[in-house]
Amino acid sequence: MIESALVNWSRAQFALTAAYHWIFVPLTLGLAVIMAVMETLYVVKKDEFWKDTAKFWMKLFAINFAVGIATGIILEFEFGTNWSNYSWFVGDIFGAPLAIEGIFAFFMEATFFAVMFFGWEKINKKVHLASTWFVAIGSALSALWILVANAWMQHPIGMEFNPDTVRHEMNDFWALVLNPVAVSKFFHSVFSGWMTGAIFAIGVSCWYLLRKRETKFALASIKVSAIVGIIGTFAVMLSGDSSGIHVAKYQPMKLAAAEGLENGGPRAPFSIVPGVEMPGMLSILATHDIDGYVPGINDLLDGYTTPDGVRHLSAEEKMKRGRMAIDAFTRYRMLKDKNPEEAAEARRVLDENVDYFGYGYIDSREELVPPVNLVYWAFRVMVGFGSFLLLLMIVVLWAEYKKKLVNMKWLQWVALLSIPLVYLCGQAGWIVAEVGRQPWTIEGLLPVKAAVSSVSVGAVQTTFFLFVAIFTLFLLIETRIIIKAIKQGPQIEEQKGE
Repeated sequence: MIESALVNWSRAQFALTAAYHWIFVPLTLGLAVIMAVMETLYVVKKDEFWKDTAKFWMKLFAINFAVGIATGIILEFEFGTNWSNYSWFVGDIFGAPLAIEGIFAFFMEATFFAVMFFGWEKINKKVHLASTWFVAIGSALSALWILVANAWMQHPIGMEFNPDTVRHEMNDFWALVLNPVAVSKFFHSVFSGWMTGAIFAIGVSCWYLLRKRETKFALASIKVSAIVGIIGTFAVMLSGDSSGIHVAKYQPMKLAAAEGLENGGPRAPFSIVPGVEMPGMLSILATHDIDGYVPGINDLLDGYTTPDGVRHLSAEEKMKRGRMAIDAFTRYRMLKDKNPEEAAEARRVLDENVDYFGYGYIDSREELVPPVNLVYWAFRVMVGFGSFLLLLMIVVLWAEYKKKLVNMKWLQWVALLSIPLVYLCGQAGWIVAEVGRQPWTIEGLLPVKAAVSSVSVGAVQTTFFLFVAIFTLFLLIETRIIIKAIKQGPQIEEQKGE
């Protein structure tokens, strides 16, 4: 019971930190591109209006960027404090992209941030523009290396298990970097940030329209943000399509949970909501073939054979082979210095079953099924809100081009009130990604309950509630500062008095 409590509280603390951190990251990614586009317009058009517009969004970016750093640092430290078994087991692999992110991407981002924020009027405007774009690129590169690490947890490749060090060790760095899951996850996450930044900027700009303030600034910001957001959302859809194929291939249980699919097969239906299905659509989305075979939860637990004759083991068979791997590993460690021949035989059994090593820690087949209802509805929140926000940006952009937006108060209110929806959309996406792969810390290799640190439940509980207080305080402070900056408005000379 204590072990279960420790796992649950450690998961809760990490989920809390990650959820708070993801409030700040997508806005950083989105505003970085929006302000860079605006400064580009300033340099190209030589119009001070675009400079002042870019500087306003840059101020909001800076506020958000600072708070995001604080939560991100805490998140990385938790791997050592709460998940030391995980860090020991795969630290040689997982630590590499995080180190690169800190040394290169974050360093680049932070360095050019100083030039960008304090360099106005002090350096050539083209050099300043380059620094702004480097901040945007640095933000994306920071996300890249973190997502490479996360994608490896979803689809572990480019490594081998060394029983002498009891660690997985990297043997192919580029396999790690070019992991197909990492590529699709990177584009999906970064472009979702574009959508977040766009919805935020559109909503704030509509607040100015409702208050009849800074109209020219608001309409110009809406135009740029909507274009960035629409491009980003279509890119999210494209990357989501490839991500769906990867999930179906590498994490079929996650896909089955996201669809609430108990029994699969060819021409698998897509569930819009319970009781409303699109026949064959899930097979199309998962395999790009209406006759493609998609296993359900029961198929994955009982074992199944695809139409082309490929047999997939049942949960019990995987658990049995996992225990064989653990037993062989134990015997190898005991015998390697005493009886080399028996140690070699144990090593052979280990190598044959190492892919199922993590299943040896699973006690029952029920553990292999993630929380279906949570994953199912989180996926629908993500897709539903994402579709609504895309439609909203298209309508807002159309209204602006038709010179009607200024008088469409209802649309301005919808845009303003939609700001929280884009955050719910992003959080729901991460629930699908992370809760959907439970019980695994590393898919198929290391379950969560074997990854935790040997710390007291009380210590984790204490820090959990401490982080709740600190992160909530961070969020409230950031929100207050941003609202104050928004009320102050952009410093655009020609608009004073509007």
